[in-house]
Amino acid sequence: MRHLFSSPPHLKPLATAGLVLGLLLSSSPDVRAAGPTEEEELSMAFGDKSFVSIATGSRVPVARAPSIATVITAEDIVAMGATDLDEVLETVPGLHVARSTLAYTPMYTVRGIRGSITNPQVLMLVNGMPQTRIYAGDRGINWGGQPVENIARIEVIRGPGSALYGADAYAGVINITTKTAADIGGTRLGGYGGSFNTVGGWVLHGSRWGGVDVAGYLSFNSTDGARPTVQADAQTGLDNIFSPFGVPPVSLAPGPPNSARKILDGALDFTMDAWRFRTSYKHVTGLGSGTGVAQALDPKGRSSSERVDLDLSWHDLSEDKAWDLMGRANLSHYDEISHLFLFPAGTNLGKGTFEDGMIGAPAKWERHLRLEATAVYTGWAQHRVRLGTGFTIQDMYRNRETKNFNPDFSPIGTGSLEDEIDVTDTVPFTTPHKRQVVHAYVQDEWALTPDLSLTAGLRHDRYSDFGGTTHPRLALVWEASYDITAKLMYGSAFRAPAFSELYVINNPAAIGNPDLRPETLRALEAAVSWQAATRTRLGLNLYRFKQSNIIRTDTAITFQNQGQQDGQGVELEAQWEPSRTWHLVGSYGYQRTVDSDIGLDAGLAPRQHANLRADWRPAADWLANLQANWVADRRREANDIRPKVPDYTTVDLNLRTEPGGGPWAVALTVRNLFNADAREPSTYGVPYVSLPFDIPLPGRSVLLQFSVRL
Repeated sequence: MRHLFSSPPHLKPLATAGLVLGLLLSSSPDVRAAGPTEEEELSMAFGDKSFVSIATGSRVPVARAPSIATVITAEDIVAMGATDLDEVLETVPGLHVARSTLAYTPMYTVRGIRGSITNPQVLMLVNGMPQTRIYAGDRGINWGGQPVENIARIEVIRGPGSALYGADAYAGVINITTKTAADIGGTRLGGYGGSFNTVGGWVLHGSRWGGVDVAGYLSFNSTDGARPTVQADAQTGLDNIFSPFGVPPVSLAPGPPNSARKILDGALDFTMDAWRFRTSYKHVTGLGSGTGVAQALDPKGRSSSERVDLDLSWHDLSEDKAWDLMGRANLSHYDEISHLFLFPAGTNLGKGTFEDGMIGAPAKWERHLRLEATAVYTGWAQHRVRLGTGFTIQDMYRNRETKNFNPDFSPIGTGSLEDEIDVTDTVPFTTPHKRQVVHAYVQDEWALTPDLSLTAGLRHDRYSDFGGTTHPRLALVWEASYDITAKLMYGSAFRAPAFSELYVINNPAAIGNPDLRPETLRALEAAVSWQAATRTRLGLNLYRFKQSNIIRTDTAITFQNQGQQDGQGVELEAQWEPSRTWHLVGSYGYQRTVDSDIGLDAGLAPRQHANLRADWRPAADWLANLQANWVADRRREANDIRPKVPDYTTVDLNLRTEPGGGPWAVALTVRNLFNADAREPSTYGVPYVSLPFDIPLPGRSVLLQFSVRL
């Protein structure tokens, strides 16, 4: 342990943070006087957010969960004034919401682990149902913009989770639990409007009809998106190359990104005794291409996406049995249709001018079937044994592509809109593929003594396209005293190759490799949680991990398993309620991830990230929330000689009132109050960097919200 978490000079912030918390612990007063149980105190002080389910599959106190977890409740979301999931997740310790150049989609960067333009390293669940799209391995463009009005709670675990959840529970797992009929309790509706021509409305209903609990949700929102200036883009680089040969410049930079979108989102939830049926629908239209799919500004390109989920579950509700049995079946459909201008009108890549621009229109359709069965056995003293098995079909059953250019980048005809042709049966970007997965796992939560518990788990997944993979977990949790809990955890995880990495063809940017193996990760974590008083909690988390078989493109732009990375870091967390009118939450994280082959920082992710939130309730019907988010110390990738990305601090303000405690509520939210120049790092490229001044984030924005209980 001493060797694993030693502090070389480049990790002095880690050692300093640990020393500070250690001094606080050593000087803490003894608060072990007789009184309520710990779980009663946690419930009184922090409510339902003191318990987490995704760490083991069963509800346990966060402090004693065999994972490092964070819980965010609907009340937290309201206090923040958030209207989108990403605004909430940015407050999670060790998690930074970066942005991709592809439609500004979110990249959930956990402990420095992230991709370049897609984000398959984090498993996203909604009510325990994976949201993974098989083409890119992440959530797809449909995920861009996720309303929060129907969210009851969010649970996040950092670190590997494949021993319980399988593929893609690599750097972490996020589970969104939607509201039940009891959570809603009647009918509520609301709306909002503000900067960037943003407008939206929603309605929630929860009641009991003829012995069935019914919850319903429907929302719509539309925005033109923020318009920060992109000073130079990929077309700027091409202009600089070809201008000496008399080719006129055609770049649209400086100019704004295209971040418009419209989202229709709905869900229904029916529960009767042991049965539960959920269905949801999400339709995204008019989705802009961000800084451009080829990192050249594209004000006219648009995408649309549709997702339908059906989920049926059964849970044995008998309370006098040693066995707790559960079964589940879900089916989802997903499609993604785009019409994109890779480069603007007049571009010339050396083989002719494109009159209307270089146009590509890919489309793909997926369906997913999952069957799962779980059994929990508690008839063995001091043990809770969980057994599970399941079967999955992931089917990208259709694709289509039209474009106005040939594989060698020459234009078809004059490169006009009229020259766009269907190449689905000739030179498509991919073809339909199917994958089947069978899994089985076992997990034992063993109370070794009243103060010491061991969680051990093992899961095997067998894939039809690349074979089997097995991943264990071990977690030792020690309640060292009434107010201090310590954890030591080991786990491994894997990320299955996405279809885009396995099977893409006729693509000048990257070529698939059907012989790819999964990426793997092994991690060791240590944590201490201290409940300093009934309404004060501190936490210290240390971790170290190794990634292997990382999937990257080689010099022939073909995907390969090449390279590994080593990472380590620290997270500090604190919650304090000094009075009934104040609630303070803060966190600080430091990480360093090194590319082991070259000994340099892996780049792109922030080494340091801190968040501070203060809630103040000056009167019963008023709430003020102030948040500060600091993102710092972001290095470049290897060979990228640009200076490191500038640090930034954003401050958000939310003022909310419920006049007289009545049914109405009004909130005013200001994001990036001081209009900080915030940017996400762009990737390195040759012969030029496509976005040399990085990816600009929105400036100041104002949003006015209202809601009413009917």
